[in-house]
Amino acid sequence: MKPLHFALLALSAIALVAALVPLAPAAEEAKPPAAAPGWTPLFNGKDLTGWKPTAATWKVEDGCILGTQTDGKGGDLFNEQSFDNFEARITYKVVWPANSGFWFRDKYQFDVLKYKNPVAYSGTLYCPGKMFIFKNLDESIENRDGWNEAQIYANGNHIILWLNGKKTGECDDKSFAKGRFGIQVHPGNEMKGMKILVKRFDVRPLKEGDKPSDPITPKAEK
Repeated sequence: MKPLHFALLALSAIALVAALVPLAPAAEEAKPPAAAPGWTPLFNGKDLTGWKPTAATWKVEDGCILGTQTDGKGGDLFNEQSFDNFEARITYKVVWPANSGFWFRDKYQFDVLKYKNPVAYSGTLYCPGKMFIFKNLDESIENRDGWNEAQIYANGNHIILWLNGKKTGECDDKSFAKGRFGIQVHPGNEMKGMKILVKRFDVRPLKEGDKPSDPITPKAEK
């Protein structure tokens, strides 16, 4: 057989085999985190659509919002929507030492911190001009090396916070009635290198008189 004919036959055989072998499926695109019925995710799991940073470094990495600072300057990441009465669920992890938290109604904050004077731990309620409205004094509630579940209930003047399924405080306060959600990276040289990671930020609007949902606990990591 002539070399040219042999080469043509070989190429034809390769093409036939390639046509018969199914192509490997393309890698699936990352999907937004699924929210429970009645809940709306504010973070789509892919990018910062719907969020605006004020300072610090904010990005999406491995399906999580990541906030950090390396220069002693902090900053916030605020969602563009405003809410009055709601419940919120946030799944987060921290690289310590850190001082962070989740803003709601623009000015209240579910604190994520280890504060010395006065003693206060994550799950404390902060408010400008009032400092801590109530404090979580049980450091053991938080998983300092893994994922945590923060839950906020704000309906009218009534506010309740939970951390990993345990209530950290409850109060009535009328300082702020409506505003945005946000995530904080606190300023300070002692916080250089801190990281706050958020993989889920879901919200459920409430009507007057709606009761809080059952608090949730962290799921085991796979």
